[in-house]
Amino acid sequence: MNYEVIDSHCHLDFPKFNKDRHETIERARKSGVVEMINSGIDYKTNADSLELAKKYDFIHATLGLSPQMVPDATDDKINQILSQMERNIDKAIGIGEAGLDFYYCTTDAGRKKQEDVFRRVIEIADRYNKTLVIHGRDGEDLALEMTKDLGRVVFHCYGGSLETMQNIIDAGHYISVPTLVCFSEHHKAIAKDLPLENMLIETDSPYLSPRKGRNEPAFVRDSVPVIAHLKYIDESEIALATMKNTRRAFEL
Repeated sequence: MNYEVIDSHCHLDFPKFNKDRHETIERARKSGVVEMINSGIDYKTNADSLELAKKYDFIHATLGLSPQMVPDATDDKINQILSQMERNIDKAIGIGEAGLDFYYCTTDAGRKKQEDVFRRVIEIADRYNKTLVIHGRDGEDLALEMTKDLGRVVFHCYGGSLETMQNIIDAGHYISVPTLVCFSEHHKAIAKDLPLENMLIETDSPYLSPRKGRNEPAFVRDSVPVIAHLKYIDESEIALATMKNTRRAFEL
């Protein structure tokens, strides 16, 4: 079907795309992916995301600090990334991905550190009125509690409970459905219950491919017929709504 979509979260700067980055981007455009949001997770990927956004006017950068790197990172390293975010705030459409990952981090000390750093990231998003992109694996409730006063929040690649999802919606936040929805029953349940006005779609490429091998932004379209079928809504309506929501969420 002929409709346009936006991949609201990808990592085109990652090494998996080193051999064919430009071709991958062109493939996405040809398949109707009109814009892509490239999310940084640390100092290098933030810098690379900004470079991509400079090179392609349809790619936008968000500047992040992944919770997965926080427990082992030095204070200097964390401060360096936070100041990089502030320095480049005008070139970014959002802050993140950042948040809490209690799936990989099981120690109290590591989780406490993630929380402390996330609080500092939230302050930057708040101070500069930027959309915050949350990575909240197994820490969705706390992430919601910590960000309830922010204006624009996206829970990226959401995989939490339906109850917490309802609380996120009630807070007026957005939830991004990953290409996992093509094969994960839990993500199908999320997409089915998620109101269309709160929904974004994403690949999180190169991860979570709905096909064999590496994921890429073009595959975000694979999610659309699946979600349309779950919601008994036309595919083009899903595409249009998620595109409008992404533009509203990031003030594009």
